[in-house]
Amino acid sequence: MVARDAPLLVLHEGAIHAEGPVWQSSHRRLLFSDVANRRLNAWYEADGRVEVAIETTHFTNGNAVAADGSVWHCEHGRRCISRSDHDLARAPEPVVTHFEGRRFNSPNDIAVAPDGAIWFTDPIFGISMPSQGALADPELDHRSLYRFDPTSGRLDRIADFEQPNGVALSHDGAVVYVSDTSISLGEVPGFAAGTRHDVSRLDIAADGTVGDPAFFCHTDHGYPDGFAIDQRGWIWVSAADGIHIWSSTRDKMGFIPTAETVCNLTFGGSDGQRLFIAASTRLLAIDLIG
Repeated sequence: MVARDAPLLVLHEGAIHAEGPVWQSSHRRLLFSDVANRRLNAWYEADGRVEVAIETTHFTNGNAVAADGSVWHCEHGRRCISRSDHDLARAPEPVVTHFEGRRFNSPNDIAVAPDGAIWFTDPIFGISMPSQGALADPELDHRSLYRFDPTSGRLDRIADFEQPNGVALSHDGAVVYVSDTSISLGEVPGFAAGTRHDVSRLDIAADGTVGDPAFFCHTDHGYPDGFAIDQRGWIWVSAADGIHIWSSTRDKMGFIPTAETVCNLTFGGSDGQRLFIAASTRLLAIDLIG
């Protein structure tokens, strides 16, 4: 899928913590967060320019685009899931703010399922690291994966993890993948590192019930933050040394090395043949061949 001599393109430099890339086809642009700078940026396919789409965010991390073009955000600062119109003309509006009457920890990553449901993770990174949000004691005694139905307003707690981080769904909506990066808490003053640096797979039945998490893969260098799933079901996983690629049956398919830690990634471009990579201070891209 990638030519051996394909260059890593540098689309933007100077971010503090590039995260949450998502392709918005209606505007032919790639949206991505700069968490600590409190910005949502946009890279435009037509001319390669990068501009600030939302200034002074509430430490937005993950982003996702729904079928109607609206944009959903994970906000560390307001500890919620918010929504913007497709044109981002108005400030994001909080939609999901509490679970059973208690504030979330700090929603981190988000994905839209084929049925329109919003899946998101809720670790404590945003209330443990001042550069990622604001210090606060958690109101919940768990860190979990959730599913929210925008039509009915129903919110389900799907599974608990040590520190759930990235989330993505297969294109048929039958599988959800979640990374657990509790080992990264060792980088936070006052916290001890956990043991998890892996991705789990949860199968989704036709009636919507979700199976228990099952180990899928782990990364030897750093930890699997965000990831993306291609049309054939391969999972492209971020790590400290680049992007590791597995098939849905856990066969190791390839590796793309990078000089910086990869935080998250997504597929996009008008032809869907470009992989966008949020790599610490930079937004990178590499063109695919099939």
